[in-house]
Amino acid sequence: MRTWCLSALACLVAATLGPDAPPPPTIDALLAQGSAFWPLKLARELDDAILDIRTNEFEVAAIVFKSSGDAETVLAYDAFLDAHRDHWLVREIRLHWKRVLKRIDLTSRTLVALIEPGSCFAGTLAELALAADRSVMLDGDREGDDRPPATIRLTAANDGWYPMSNGLSRLASRFWGRDDVLDDARGLIGKDLDARAAFDGELVTFAPDEIDWDDEVPVMIAERNSFSPDALTAMEANYRFVGPETMETKIFARLTAWQNWVFQRPNAVGSEGALARFGTGTRPVFDKERV
Repeated sequence: MRTWCLSALACLVAATLGPDAPPPPTIDALLAQGSAFWPLKLARELDDAILDIRTNEFEVAAIVFKSSGDAETVLAYDAFLDAHRDHWLVREIRLHWKRVLKRIDLTSRTLVALIEPGSCFAGTLAELALAADRSVMLDGDREGDDRPPATIRLTAANDGWYPMSNGLSRLASRFWGRDDVLDDARGLIGKDLDARAAFDGELVTFAPDEIDWDDEVPVMIAERNSFSPDALTAMEANYRFVGPETMETKIFARLTAWQNWVFQRPNAVGSEGALARFGTGTRPVFDKERV
């Protein structure tokens, strides 16, 4: 796990590194690895990065998720976790991943996933792409890049292992109210999907080719950074959660509460806010700090 800030775009990149070794052969070998066991290590590092951003990087507008590694090895770890799901430590690791992913869902930053050649958004790591507000997948190869083309692979981990605050999987939330499309998406489980297949299956937001990638991605992030952070916080909190209302969504994702909060903030009603300058031809001045 590596993170670095791109100050010009006011975003922070969280680069997820895939495992460099296969999963341990036995539970005893897992216990011997302890905190170095890759899924546990990554979950803790990701959790630490998200908490650091939320606590210290108030003006970071977007968190950009990238990954690098071998998707087959990532899936081998998922298979290991599934095969030993009744063991107490494996159960706790899966529950920890559930909590980390829910923390990402409830983070007031624009979430962007960049799926490029050599990435390993598969199984559990594909949850990061499904959690993103916008996911961008490169269609085709990059000139001079000998890494395999970008793919994404869904597994059972994306359809029930890690429910959101609304009690649904991220896959079910994406296609809420469209059961036929959800069934089609479930039919893609286990397949390596290139950019065109992922876009046609509505699993990614955009699938630009190499020519458009370097232009569209920075513009997309800069666009999000130009909006009111308060309005984005409310929009993201509501857009990420659909369907059943639970105690968690009543607290974190209730539409009316967020609307009332936004329209009392200086970014909306202040002397330089959006409502005060609406129709004047003058751009509003926003406080860039996110909650």
